[in-house]
Amino acid sequence: MRNLLKKVPFVTLLVAATAGLVSGAASGGSALNVDLSLLNTTADPSTFHTVTPGEFDPGKTNLVQAAWLNATGCPTNAFIALFPSGTAPFTDAACPTGDPMDQHNEGLLLVKTGPTSNFAAAVAELKTVKGITLTELGYDIRKAGGSGISPLGSHCGAGAPRFDVVDSAGFVHFVGCNSPPPTVAGTSTGWVRLRWGPLQLAAAFPPILATTVVDRIVIVFDEGQDASGGPDSFGAAILDNIDVNTTLVGHGDTNAS
Repeated sequence: MRNLLKKVPFVTLLVAATAGLVSGAASGGSALNVDLSLLNTTADPSTFHTVTPGEFDPGKTNLVQAAWLNATGCPTNAFIALFPSGTAPFTDAACPTGDPMDQHNEGLLLVKTGPTSNFAAAVAELKTVKGITLTELGYDIRKAGGSGISPLGSHCGAGAPRFDVVDSAGFVHFVGCNSPPPTVAGTSTGWVRLRWGPLQLAAAFPPILATTVVDRIVIVFDEGQDASGGPDSFGAAILDNIDVNTTLVGHGDTNAS
């Protein structure tokens, strides 16, 4: 399997759900897998500071969407309006820290409407990660229930939303929302902060080790509104504060089409 993944990271990574090459082989689930070579990307020599959403939709189905949206993120150092006047500070318990550059409480919306078998996905590319090694990945996910496996709120499956980590040798490593199981670093009635540290990354498919050098990282959402998108079959997730080695990015261009 490892040799196979090395041969096909950019050409035939997108396979039918029934093939079970990635999500199915890793966890028993099923999801489509995105050909990362079809995503537009430009190298940048600086450090991680940008997450760029997009849609992989070669069939022009108009059933997938990825976008940063104002007022949908996990609030850090925000405020609420009081009746009849005045304000009060508000920070969600799940996200005591956040992206200091986020001035509009943005969240990253990822949607796949319809069946998982649709050859399409919502995606978001993490920029300026080439050449790094990983000690931590994570994000905040808009979800109740205190864990990623709760059926309440955003979809959090074995295959989506997931990090596709491409290493310098061309291998593609998969870190699903609940496979390998993350550490819950914070919870509230509406958000869960998930983290994959060295132990969890070593349990990725295939393992991400301290010596693994990163070439690219893409968040992929390709599980839809059917049994393959269980346990909730919701077909959508809202993320915030995308974490790479403790650097958080929670904002981007809000230009959804």
